[in-house]
Formats: sequence, C-alpha cells, structure tokens
Amino acid sequence: MEIILKEDITNLGYKNDIVTVKSGYGRNYLIPTGKAVIASPSAKKMLAEDLKQRAHKLEKIKKDAEEAAAKLEGVTLTIATKVSSTGTIFGSVSNIQIADALSKKGFEIDRKTIVVKDSVKEVGSYKAIVKLHKEVSVEIPFEVVAE
Repeated sequence: MEIILKEDITNLGYKNDIVTVKSGYGRNYLIPTGKAVIASPSAKKMLAEDLKQRAHKLEKIKKDAEEAAAKLEGVTLTIATKVSSTGTIFGSVSNIQIADALSKKGFEIDRKTIVVKDSVKEVGSYKAIVKLHKEVSVEIPFEVVAE
C-alpha cells in the first residue's frame, strides 16, 4: 500500500515522502491517526504542487540545519553520572542526558533527534548522532565520567 506521510515517522520516512507499507499498518494506524493519506493519483498531484510551492521554504530549512550542524561541529560533551566501584553506571546514559548537556552549552536540540547507537552502561567515550534534517546529521563525541 502506497501512502503519503503527513509528518516525520522514525524508521519509516519524512513528511511528504511516498512510502510503501503493509496494508494493515497503513489502514489501521497511519491513516486513522492522521499521520498519512492514501497515495491516490490526485493526492500525488497535490503533493507535487505543494512541493513546488514549498521548495524555497524547504531550502531555507535545510540551510538553517546546515548552519546548526556547523555550530555543533567540534563540540564534545562530558557527562558525569553515578558509577559503581567496578565502573558500571547505575542505569544508562540516553539521549535525554545528551540533550541536557547540549542545552547547558547553549544548543537547543530536541532529544528525539539524538540517536545513541550503543547502550551506554560503562564509563568511557561514545558517539551520538544528531539528525537535524533528513539530509543533515552531526556526530557528537561524548565522554561518560564518574560523578
């Protein structure tokens, strides 16, 4: 089933993308919640016209994301957490702590755009990826130290 996404959906696509999903997922979840519409020929024409009109606006959004990426380039974070005697963290470090550390440095980044691939459960150096735009992402190294 082909659908047009009305908002960004993690692991599926971005707003105004035409994606193919299983019929049940589209019919029972995406369409009733307003996250997508069926990609009929008329809906595709409307999407093409919308994208033509929004091309300038989207270019500005991408340019802003690239500027933010340039500012974030070279930023390193140090996150202090409570640690056991063996060096294991109580709990784990997630995108919430990374977003807090970035906000302390003056960067307002939504925590949903931060991706930490490995589970951070020990003291050490790790990397997080900040997805500012579907084509712009920045890798931020961070170090976890004992509090």
